[in-house]
Amino acid sequence: MRSHLLNDLTAERYRRAVTEGVERVAAQLARTEKPFTGVTVDALAPRIDRIDLDRPLHDTTAALDELQDVYLRDAVYFHHPRYLAHLNCPVVIPAVLGEAVLSAVNSSLDTWDQSAGGTLIERKLIDWTAARVGLGPAADGVFTSGGTQSNLQALLLAREEAKSDSAAKLRVFTSQASHFSVQKSARLLGLPPEAVVALPVDRDQRMRTVALAQELRACRADGLIPMAVVATAGTTDFGSIDPLPEIAELCAEHGTWMHVDAAYGCGLLVSPTRRHLLDGIEHADSVTVDYHKSFFQPVSSSAVLVRDAATLRHATYHADYLNPRRAAAERIPNQVDKSLQTTRRFDALKLWMTLRVMGAEGVGRLFDEVCDLAQEGFRLLATDPRFDVVVEPALSTLVFRCIPRTVTDPSRIDHANLYARKALFASGDAIVAGTKVAGRHYLKFTLLNPETTVDDIAAVLDLIAGHAEQYLGDSLDRAS
Repeated sequence: MRSHLLNDLTAERYRRAVTEGVERVAAQLARTEKPFTGVTVDALAPRIDRIDLDRPLHDTTAALDELQDVYLRDAVYFHHPRYLAHLNCPVVIPAVLGEAVLSAVNSSLDTWDQSAGGTLIERKLIDWTAARVGLGPAADGVFTSGGTQSNLQALLLAREEAKSDSAAKLRVFTSQASHFSVQKSARLLGLPPEAVVALPVDRDQRMRTVALAQELRACRADGLIPMAVVATAGTTDFGSIDPLPEIAELCAEHGTWMHVDAAYGCGLLVSPTRRHLLDGIEHADSVTVDYHKSFFQPVSSSAVLVRDAATLRHATYHADYLNPRRAAAERIPNQVDKSLQTTRRFDALKLWMTLRVMGAEGVGRLFDEVCDLAQEGFRLLATDPRFDVVVEPALSTLVFRCIPRTVTDPSRIDHANLYARKALFASGDAIVAGTKVAGRHYLKFTLLNPETTVDDIAAVLDLIAGHAEQYLGDSLDRAS
């Protein structure tokens, strides 16, 4: 069994095995004609259930053959131009190369004596991102598993900085369109259910700052503590960006921690044409960025950034066997001192390879392309009487639904849109997401693939309309 260990004696076996795996994936990508096969749980589960994990195949080729049957053939392929559902981006080749390197070397980014150059590369990328945000010379941060962990850590720091002796007094303000991880993080941090105050949004799905100002004043008047305001730069459903400059002013006025969840909108940091949409983010106390959303990185590749590196001490614990206190005195850079995680992958390498091969502007141009595409898609939807589109996109998301003229019952319209989404998924021809707006069912395009065209959008809209028509047994008026 030692022959399976990766070391100097097995380097050639490693090369052959990985090459065979890469060739399988490349062949699958080349012949994939739809984002999904439409396989059902009932069809796929028995194939996996009948595999006896206690009876190994003892052969890489045989294992890859089996993997083709239970995974590769039926995987959801985000690289396909008609995958239009969630915040999953196609990935760039330099990042995939970085993934292959980091998996094989297997550095753990918790301590210097496990990662050395990896530690410095991650720190360099944190400094680079913080500078792009404009957080100032005292900024710092750490890579995380994703936006949820970044938001959790940011709110942990905010809670500790609030210096309250009673969690019951703490309040977190965010918009109704913000990510669910804000509420989840508050509960994990021991805050009561009423601690998160969801503020109304305007017609563009942006936080109403008038409401924020009122709530902050009421909070103080009631003897409560405004622990944090979570602004969103790219909401999951709409891609909307809260008015960051106004929120920053209110946070400064009330001495409140400002966190910006830019998990989606962080791609604007490298945009040649849209960077101004993030104006005001430089005033944040903490920022979430998900490179695996808008930097075209494989999952996971994310970070939490802070304006003041000293606040990261709230996540610091020392263990004599790992990061003893003397290490800090000796200026040994142990990343575990900043992180909620201990063992942690060298995910920063993927972004490093991307920037070194493509450059920041190259990534930004790709993100601009999908934002431009969303504008074209919006114009298409706005002029098509079969559909109602909710808001003009700030980023690359479109929320809409079929509105058959011959059907007025809102419940039937809801069910027609739900049916259309499910039928489309079952066909595998395209994948779209769904959400609710004012209690009604809507569909959602999340456009993160520069290879997607307006023709793709138009074709998928026709498919959706066709499925809705089939459900209703009626005819939808088409655009002339």
